[in-house]
Amino acid sequence: MQIAQVRGTVVSTHKLQSMTGVKLLLVQFIDEQGELLPKYEVAADIVGAGINEWVLVSRGSAARIESRYEQRPLDATVVGIIDTVSVDNRSLYSKRETERFA
Repeated sequence: MQIAQVRGTVVSTHKLQSMTGVKLLLVQFIDEQGELLPKYEVAADIVGAGINEWVLVSRGSAARIESRYEQRPLDATVVGIIDTVSVDNRSLYSKRETERFA
């Protein structure tokens, strides 16, 4: 899994039938210092993540592990919304703090 920030949504009206009803998000990956990397990915959202939230992204075959999604052509799936991240006893991210300043 990787940590990413939700940067936007992706809407596609013409797609495979198996993709009908799948919410798509544009996510930007984050490094171990909490900095945004110049790498983006489109990921299916099965947890209801919102713009600017930090999320856990599962990639590859693990992105299709959820039973409703196993037959869909997914390379990345948002599988969790992050509450906090700490590195070396230092708070890197806190959803509560981010929401307070929004």
